[in-house]
Amino acid sequence: MPGGNGWFDRNSLSFARGVEVIFGAIWGIDGTLKFVPGVVQAFPQMLRQASSGQPQWLLGWFSFWSGAGAVHPALLVYSVGLLELALAFSLIFGFMRRIGYPGGVLLSLLIWSVPEGLGGPYGPGSTDIGTGIIYAIAFLMLIALNAACGSGRPSLDGAIAKRVKWWKKLAEF
Repeated sequence: MPGGNGWFDRNSLSFARGVEVIFGAIWGIDGTLKFVPGVVQAFPQMLRQASSGQPQWLLGWFSFWSGAGAVHPALLVYSVGLLELALAFSLIFGFMRRIGYPGGVLLSLLIWSVPEGLGGPYGPGSTDIGTGIIYAIAFLMLIALNAACGSGRPSLDGAIAKRVKWWKKLAEF
């Protein structure tokens, strides 16, 4: 609305912070679930399942990850779990967003392209493209929201930047 009278204009900072915290909680739950017993053992089968029915030109990609998942499933599962927990921390506490949000885009795309199998295979009965691509878009929207709204809301980055002047360049958009 012109003149800044709209709800979003009045509440944009609180809205942005709320979105970050909710999205961070989702990533925190997802990261925590990687450490539940049985996930490591199920991971190689999940990768094989994601590769079934994929086009011929993608088989090399899925073969690589299926092989890596068969040899080092714990390393892959726990690494992704730790990265997801780091994203949760970044989102919830507003820490190193300039690194965390683009990292979230990349991790989301990796999750979408490996265990989610690019949301495919596509054909009759396909109704879902997977969540990873939507998470990547959500991170892109958070980057835009953060750049548009600035850093006027409480965050760990803001607290650090008050004491360490160069921190803002490293951590905020």
